[in-house]
Amino acid sequence: MSDADTKPLTAYKVLTGDQMAALERDGSFAGAPVDLADGYIHLSTADQLAETIDKHFAGQDDLHIVAVDLAAYADDALRWEPSRGGQLFPHLYAPLLLETAVAYSPLDRHDDGSVRLPVAG
Repeated sequence: MSDADTKPLTAYKVLTGDQMAALERDGSFAGAPVDLADGYIHLSTADQLAETIDKHFAGQDDLHIVAVDLAAYADDALRWEPSRGGQLFPHLYAPLLLETAVAYSPLDRHDDGSVRLPVAG
């Protein structure tokens, strides 16, 4: 099995309400301030998402989760790079396009604290 076969085909972006509204209005999102400073859009896998929210968005309200189709991006736009604890995270070196969002919803958690992933209708 190749390395590409083991990587998820969907990753997740956490957006504020204003950022989500801009993505819906404009059809693309260039990135949050941290993304713009780092030169890429930070994404997380399903397994990384709760820790990302707890670490970077603690105490914030009006958050949204966007499920992103990674196969929609060319190999040069999407890179898996080490970050927190050496884990490989998907980094998007291109705008996040609304057309690549397979689902999105307000942030919600299950009773056990895990993140409820958005599902397409």
